[in-house]
Amino acid sequence: MWPDIGPDIIVPVSMFAMVVGIVYISVSSGTKRRQAALKVVEEAIRGGQTLTPETIRALGMPRKNSNGDLKAGLILLAVAASFLVLGWAIGSSSGDEEVMFIMPAVASFPGFIGAVLVGFGLMGRKKDEKDAA
Repeated sequence: MWPDIGPDIIVPVSMFAMVVGIVYISVSSGTKRRQAALKVVEEAIRGGQTLTPETIRALGMPRKNSNGDLKAGLILLAVAASFLVLGWAIGSSSGDEEVMFIMPAVASFPGFIGAVLVGFGLMGRKKDEKDAA
């Protein structure tokens, strides 16, 4: 009925499952923390108290970070550059020219996403400067 699942399958699947589990735990704990902070804010508003932005931040609500897109984009561009260097290193050491064509294709995924995020970060920075003026 069930196929024989050996270590050849369990080890790789468990590595991917571990990554999914870590991401799930991280996201769910952040969500629970924000829900608790929003509940406190809601109760304070029902009680007629006025809340300053400093008080809300002290409760654990994150501040809007306009550099988030820019940082993520630059990190993805660095990942794309590392794939290019890896392809060049493997191609020059093994003499395999196919790697020189495969790795830029792999690098294009994080590279294009990173370029878009850098663009969003720069547009957001210009928007913040206009709002401040």
